[in-house]
Amino acid sequence: MAAHCRSALYLIFLIFLTSSWANQDDLIVSTKHGKVKGKLVNGDVRAFLGIPYGKPPLGNLRFKPAEPVDGWEGVRDATNFPNSCYQLRDTLLPGFKGVEMWNPNTPISEDCLYLNVWSPHVNKTQKQPPPLAPVLVWIYGGGLTQGTSSLDIYDGRFLSKSEGVVVVSMNYRLGAIGFLSFPNNKNIKGNAGLLDQQLALKWVAHNIPAFGGDPSKVTLFGESAGSASIGFHLLSPGSQHLFQRAVMQSGSPNAPWVTNSQTVAEERSLKLATLLGCPTSPPARLETCMQLADPKKIVEEQYNVFTKPSLLGFAFLPQVDGDFLPDQVEVLLNNGKLPKKDLLLGLNKDEGTYFLAYGVPDFNLNDEHLITRSQFLKMVELLTSTDSDVTRNAVIYQYTDWADETNNMKNRDLLASLVGDQSFNCPLLEFAYRYSQNGGKTFLYHFDHRSSVNPWPEWMGVMHGDEIEFVFGMPLNASLGYTKNEVNMSRKFMKHWANFARTGNPEIDGAKWALFTHEQQEYVTLNYNYPQLKRMMRPKECHFITSHLKEKLNCSARLCVALLNQFYPGLLPAFFITVTEVCVGGKEGQSSLYRTLSRHTV
Repeated sequence: MAAHCRSALYLIFLIFLTSSWANQDDLIVSTKHGKVKGKLVNGDVRAFLGIPYGKPPLGNLRFKPAEPVDGWEGVRDATNFPNSCYQLRDTLLPGFKGVEMWNPNTPISEDCLYLNVWSPHVNKTQKQPPPLAPVLVWIYGGGLTQGTSSLDIYDGRFLSKSEGVVVVSMNYRLGAIGFLSFPNNKNIKGNAGLLDQQLALKWVAHNIPAFGGDPSKVTLFGESAGSASIGFHLLSPGSQHLFQRAVMQSGSPNAPWVTNSQTVAEERSLKLATLLGCPTSPPARLETCMQLADPKKIVEEQYNVFTKPSLLGFAFLPQVDGDFLPDQVEVLLNNGKLPKKDLLLGLNKDEGTYFLAYGVPDFNLNDEHLITRSQFLKMVELLTSTDSDVTRNAVIYQYTDWADETNNMKNRDLLASLVGDQSFNCPLLEFAYRYSQNGGKTFLYHFDHRSSVNPWPEWMGVMHGDEIEFVFGMPLNASLGYTKNEVNMSRKFMKHWANFARTGNPEIDGAKWALFTHEQQEYVTLNYNYPQLKRMMRPKECHFITSHLKEKLNCSARLCVALLNQFYPGLLPAFFITVTEVCVGGKEGQSSLYRTLSRHTV
């Protein structure tokens, strides 16, 4: 009997030893640049963290397009998250979870071009390898000024385990370091941060099969600025072949806060150079000085380049460079040459409330923040700081309850609606409309569940970014205190996203999810109930933002041009910028008026 027990124990030991060796072997993967060793998380998910995809953009590589990483000898450790790219921490509410959860949790460095991979554990004792899995590549948000792939909320282990998919996330350069451009400088044309993302996608195309991922089933997904970035990749000839599907959560490239004109971009870059004590000419001296500048001072001073205050104040942003982005977003959307990729887009119920925290004076967590009429008007001025009086007055008219204009709660809620409509809702819906109009298979959702662990005040509702925790499966972490309904809802969300990555259709369990078409404009509501089919999201508000307001502005521009031509013949061609200031109200005007004037002067 004792002999039998010893034999059984020995057999168990051999099985454990074999399994252990198989696991160790499974955790070493050969990439095109060298071997990496990851770790096992949750028992059956492999995590490879901090894999370099680009050379460190230091010294004379600062501000320039990233170059592929050099190879290495031996086995590189990939068990810890990488550095976060240079940025400032959000200090609005120090110590408050709702803010701190977005702050970088790894050291800040310019040496930050790394990515992470989560993939299902593969037992190499199996005779046949499993089929390659769909790949979901995450691009984080943060206004292209903040963010990092190592945040707890972006942990890919639950999504990978639950749905048997490979999850990838990458860091990319931010703010001035990622988007600065200089006039007459072919080396520094801007968009370095987007080109970082593109280089990471090339890495995925070349290396992901080694991690069990299918390079022919790559789906991009991202939120806010990450979602807008995905829109740029849909429009960029250099990116379109690197993925097959896309999920855009609460952000689009046609939003007013996402791009800069070339003139504005170069003006801000030169202003930053002056603030840092660099000469603005000749170009070679300017470039050298800026590449030697302290990165901490760069990210500190980048907020001081504005000529006017703004609520969504992101100074350094993507621009037309003739390479990554060949033309203005509106032109590319209008020319009918969009790729026919499957697209899933969506919005949250209260997109605008989060940003009131950064605009309301003396914001605190224990206040309903009822907004007086005077405060409302000042906030509208911030939101339309680069627009004309025509724009501002039209916005005030539309977003005022004239039967109760002194109701401070209504003023607060209407202001939040304005922020959401102007910056997220209407641009994304317009993008979906144009994309479907050009023949792309499109699905739309509206998320309306407020998390039971949301630390922000109740009045802020279902905020910008609130869907992310459910997409990544955070409720499956029992220590976080989500409800059972939320755990089940998160499982459904992960399956929606994974099914879309697998097949191009997000439907699960027979729940109908109609295509969004420019004729029907159908979408579904997402929460822990059965998805409900609806039509026409925010039609009145978005008709105002995208059509009615534009018509008024174009009419004003034509009138302005006609008057100037009548009384000052020859002025328009000779003094375009001056005329822009007269008709639009500033060089930084990004409205339809600006574009109308441009058409009249070329």
